[in-house]
Amino acid sequence: MNAVAVFDNVKQFGARGLGAPIVLMMILAMVVLPLPPIALDVFFTFNITLSLVVLLVVVYTLRPLDFGVFPGLLLVATLLRLALNVASTRVVLLEGHQGGDAAGKVIEAFGSFVIGGNYAVGLVVFFILVIINFVVVTKGAGRVSEVSARFTLDAMPGKQMAIDADLNSGLIDQEEARARREYVAKEADFYGAMDGASKFVRGDAVAGILILFINILGGLGIGVLQHGLDFSTAMRFYVLLTIGDGLVAQIPSLLLSTATAIIVTRVAGTQDMGGQVVSQLFNEPKALGVAAGVLGIMGVIPGMPNVAFLTLAGAAGGGAWLIAKRRRAEAEQPVAPPPEEAAPVQKELTWDDVQPVDIIGLEVGYRLIPLVDRSQGGQLMNRIKGVRKKLSQELGFLIQPVHIRDNLDLAPNAYRISLHGVAIGEAEIHPDRDLAINPGQVFGSLQGIPGKDPSFGLDAVWIEPGQRDHAQTLGYTVVDASTVVATHLSEILQGHAHELLGHEEVQQLLDTLARSAPKLVEDLVPKTLSLGQVLRVLQNLLAERIPIRDIRTIAETLAEHAPKSQDPGVLTAMARIALSRSIVQQLVGPAEEIPVAVLDPGLEQILQKTLQASEDGAAGFEPGLVERLQQALTETANHQETAGQESILLVAAPIRPWMAQFVKQSALNMNVLSYNEIPGNRQIKVVATIGKASGEE
Repeated sequence: MNAVAVFDNVKQFGARGLGAPIVLMMILAMVVLPLPPIALDVFFTFNITLSLVVLLVVVYTLRPLDFGVFPGLLLVATLLRLALNVASTRVVLLEGHQGGDAAGKVIEAFGSFVIGGNYAVGLVVFFILVIINFVVVTKGAGRVSEVSARFTLDAMPGKQMAIDADLNSGLIDQEEARARREYVAKEADFYGAMDGASKFVRGDAVAGILILFINILGGLGIGVLQHGLDFSTAMRFYVLLTIGDGLVAQIPSLLLSTATAIIVTRVAGTQDMGGQVVSQLFNEPKALGVAAGVLGIMGVIPGMPNVAFLTLAGAAGGGAWLIAKRRRAEAEQPVAPPPEEAAPVQKELTWDDVQPVDIIGLEVGYRLIPLVDRSQGGQLMNRIKGVRKKLSQELGFLIQPVHIRDNLDLAPNAYRISLHGVAIGEAEIHPDRDLAINPGQVFGSLQGIPGKDPSFGLDAVWIEPGQRDHAQTLGYTVVDASTVVATHLSEILQGHAHELLGHEEVQQLLDTLARSAPKLVEDLVPKTLSLGQVLRVLQNLLAERIPIRDIRTIAETLAEHAPKSQDPGVLTAMARIALSRSIVQQLVGPAEEIPVAVLDPGLEQILQKTLQASEDGAAGFEPGLVERLQQALTETANHQETAGQESILLVAAPIRPWMAQFVKQSALNMNVLSYNEIPGNRQIKVVATIGKASGEE
């Protein structure tokens, strides 16, 4: 590769790609090569500057993850400082007999000016810095890092389930859910890395003490034995240089230890550290007022530094007065009176006064009104809009708006969901608390109000918002009151989707399809089928939780088979076969092998014969047979649920509609498919055979 190609590569990757190799080469050079004093001055100055920059970045960072490179940077800075110790030790031991600036101006300045040239004072100052760094800052930061890493990892399952709950209720989309999951993973990685990085800082403090003693002993030995210096001269030269070297290394180490302690004790917010201190520390004038009183009392005591205490007392009292004045001014701001409403004019009754029944209604008690009032910070309206959007995208048609109103007949904390004016679901919630849901395995109990999750009937506890993190650590899924209502509404609408689809919605679907396939729609409605017949087929599909997003495939299937039969049941079966790939994909995902339960051949023949003999399709079976069938289906569904598999019953096509209705009436969590609905690229695995004919006719 020639020089031009190398230059082009450097321009392509930019200067950023060279930073890490340059720093590593610099560290290796300091360890291996003797450095002149001027180079040591440059590197020591760079080390102090780097530590100051890192500390200031930590102070101005809003969230710990905004400075996610900190653990790696901390390791590099520690290695750089240790490499500088090696380089400076070499120079001190080789040139220390000359005294003065033998090891550079920076070490000389810290060894003579900072401690006044007194190595006894230098030793005391050095050990005080080491004690502060090692015993106070580093030890505390290491403990906080360890606890934060453990709690963050323990809380990950609860946070992930909370994200899934928000996604299922339509509050967030897939992109935001993916971003939140990435943030949770990065948070766990960050605190885990900080737990390890804090050990580097602690080890660096120990290394500083050992290096100091080794340099003093080595310097005294070299000065007295090799260069013939007397003991006092060797002490003055080598000890001063060693202490100056140690102070130059300890100050950046203390700065980085402080930065580590700040970032692991930091709580994410919308303000940097300075803004949070000002807004939280000086927000209450009473604290400053009491402090001013205490300082004033101490300032009038004889023998006390009266000027200092009284000056600070006056400053604190003035600050308290200014804060109280500002808060009073904000409270006394005039509120614009509401506009006067003219007296209503009575008018004649018209058909507009006869209000139609709401397709979807939500009634709330008076204590839940703040949840739906945007002026009071209520988020329920936005979350319901998210639910409608999510379900419309999943089901394939536009979900009607939700009419929300207050109802004084309800309990204060209760809400009621209705479809076509009929109540479908009702529950009580606590708007000022969060609901901690037990997903099945938790690691402790919570203090709160016991309850049930209205959407899925799981055990739950209403807790104070401050317990959210603790509850997530124990494995609970924690959601707020608005999310509880939105999730309940989503489950009800999904289970009654077929009741929400009407003639207007079907006409809109066909009008939309006509833009891309006008001939198909023209041949289907009204030439082959009426709008009502198409509506009936689509309702049948939605009743069995099959989305109608692929309206083109459904329309083509109906257009193909409608000339042979216009029975909605037959057309629904044909549409299910056409949608078989999406049905199976929805149940088992991309797995090639489908675990299914099947009926015993003898029992299946009995069912077919009985259904064929009944003209209205209502099978008249022996009660004992029906009871045994229901019991066997229940056991199979429970077994597959325990095994973590989707419960699927595979039957012959003629009896599939009746079996699906039987399973639904029995309230079993089981999906019924026919053999014709298994795509050709999937294999079935029989995991259970239900029932025996036992010679019954």
